[in-house]
Amino acid sequence: MTFANPLPVWAIAGLAAAAAAVAWFAYRDVPIAPARRAALSALRFVTLMWIAVCLMRPMVRSADGNPHDALVAVMVDGSRSMGLADVDGARRIDRARQLVSGELLPALSSRFRAELLRFGDRLSPVDAASLTATDRRTELGAALQAVRDRYRGRPVAGIVLITDGGDNGSVDAAAAAAAGPPVYAIGLGPRAAARDREIVSVTAADSVLSDAMVDIAVSAVSHGFGAAPLELRLLENGRAIDHRRVTPAADGAPVSEVFRVAPDRDVPTVYTVEIPAAADEPVAENNARSTLVPAAGRPRRVLLVQGAPGFEHSFLRRAWAADRGLEIDSVVRKGRDDSGAETFYVQAAQSRAGALLGGYPNTRDALFAYDAIVLANVDPDLLTSGQLALTRAFVAERGGGVLVLGARAFQRQGLRDTPLEDVLPLDSTDRGGPGGGVVQSAASPGRNRVLLTAAGESHPVMQLGTGAESNEKRWAAVPPLASISPLGTAKPGAQVLAVTGGPGGAPRALVAVQRFGVGRSMVFTGEASWRWRMLLPTSDQSYERFWRQAVRWLVQSAPDPVSLTLPAAPAPGEGIPIVVDARDGAYAPLADAAVEVRVTSPTGRVDVVQAAPSAGQGARFQALVRAAEPGVYRVAVQARRGQAPLGASAGSMLVGGVDPEMTDPRLNEDTLQRVTRASGGAIVAAANAGDLPARLDAALPAAGAQSRRDLWHTGWSFALLTGLLAAEWLFRRASGLR
Repeated sequence: MTFANPLPVWAIAGLAAAAAAVAWFAYRDVPIAPARRAALSALRFVTLMWIAVCLMRPMVRSADGNPHDALVAVMVDGSRSMGLADVDGARRIDRARQLVSGELLPALSSRFRAELLRFGDRLSPVDAASLTATDRRTELGAALQAVRDRYRGRPVAGIVLITDGGDNGSVDAAAAAAAGPPVYAIGLGPRAAARDREIVSVTAADSVLSDAMVDIAVSAVSHGFGAAPLELRLLENGRAIDHRRVTPAADGAPVSEVFRVAPDRDVPTVYTVEIPAAADEPVAENNARSTLVPAAGRPRRVLLVQGAPGFEHSFLRRAWAADRGLEIDSVVRKGRDDSGAETFYVQAAQSRAGALLGGYPNTRDALFAYDAIVLANVDPDLLTSGQLALTRAFVAERGGGVLVLGARAFQRQGLRDTPLEDVLPLDSTDRGGPGGGVVQSAASPGRNRVLLTAAGESHPVMQLGTGAESNEKRWAAVPPLASISPLGTAKPGAQVLAVTGGPGGAPRALVAVQRFGVGRSMVFTGEASWRWRMLLPTSDQSYERFWRQAVRWLVQSAPDPVSLTLPAAPAPGEGIPIVVDARDGAYAPLADAAVEVRVTSPTGRVDVVQAAPSAGQGARFQALVRAAEPGVYRVAVQARRGQAPLGASAGSMLVGGVDPEMTDPRLNEDTLQRVTRASGGAIVAAANAGDLPARLDAALPAAGAQSRRDLWHTGWSFALLTGLLAAEWLFRRASGLR
């Protein structure tokens, strides 16, 4: 005998102890003879334990069942890609119907109990004549899980899977197959694509430029057209704004192109890249793909802490204050008063100014209200060890950004042996020794002049021009700095974006960045970058652009206390997961919050869903919403505790921007190999479908060994439970109890 829901020994012992305690306390104070009290307690104990045994589902295994009772599930893909007519001129679904009704079911039914199932969006039983290819997606992993649950406790010899190998679901198909019977896959569709042009990907880069320029990166591929050029058209909200002709190196070679656009930052903007479909192109659905550039969110809050008044800091504040996407609070150390206490000049919003009167926030709530912190010429001893530890947590846990610049921050010991040492991208040791701070792979740019590294040429912080050549010229025209503070080499995972010539002409790191925890950090080791503003024409915005981009990049990783994560490319009609992280001002999880998700469709319909907590993740909630039609959906979330609001967030998502079902419509043998290998099955050619009964025969011993019969789901188990309850009741009555 075995159990379908077994419990460990310690759990059974605890359950028995709990049942004994309940049984004893039920009759402990009842005024009856001790023998009757013990008998009634024993009956109650046995009843409770029998209920527990039934919940564990006792079963008996049988290895000598009738082989004909073994099941074979025949799963046929009913997604739209199966409607392509590329199997000897016939549609894939028609070939699958012919294969099932003419060969498989007659051959299998003589030896097994064969059941025909259709899968796509979901799994359902079907007859061969009703097989269609209409589902939007191929949820292969979920379908395999559903088959396992459908036949749980029954002998299954194997699964016959008829599909083109498409899998665009959220469940890993190989992992789902590994937990079930062997899968024998019959693949339908050509291994090599016919004449087909496809937009493989369209992605919008994060916008950090002060003028909100965004790069739209496009990847496309052409099969069957040789090296003929591809015409890429770019549409903004359906209106054509640009086009390019790109020639692939060879047939099937991917091509890439980057469009630079200026979206309206007040509303979401949809960008679509399309290739005109050829007259003989069988699949036109993959010739276009769209991406969404969301509207700008709230202004990002930046705390600028200045160790002393100076030119650089006033220029920085003016540059950032002119960016409507940034909100700047600043603190300037002025000196000491007559009593020897430090004094500060504070410019901040009234709600945050109180926390800055001492020069720096002392609590998580006050510090975590910002998205980025700039420490400019700040002596390490200006901040207490507690404040430095808070700043480390600000980056690692809150996801904020930290920028350190100015010679005072790097003098003598600098931030070495402080909680901030690990946060910064450059090592603070061996700065003065041979090779200290030298970037070996970079050329010498000249004394105090700027030269981009290979990483810096593509990094959004360093983009001053509209293209690689323009960007290089703009940086070459930037005046030299006054000096540089030498630091050590870049830490593992950090990137040096720009270098400058130090003493002797050796290149030294000027701009370096890294990710730390869930946040970001950056150092600028140069002095007097304000020269980029004063020594260039007034029309040149290099200074403002660089520093605004630096801060915008730093704040991108900083989420709001209540934030939502939207899927990248959801399809219409599916359950779309909306993930919400709910935290308080100190970024502690709000596990007891009530989170409401409000979704507004393109037609204006509003659906309200309550998000449920995610198991084991205290701050995370999830809601599933459905989107009936393609378009831009607005999502707003509100977190409450009782009637008190805790926070809110909003965003937009594009539904139907890509057709995953028609992405690379060739036969995907990689998926079939993963699934069959994980389950112990094999790939079978359609021409050899007649061999499947013999293959499945080999699985019969295992199927018979897994044949199980429920012991609890019978009349006598119910009769035993009823008898125990009746015996206790009759004994109570006989003892004078009601």
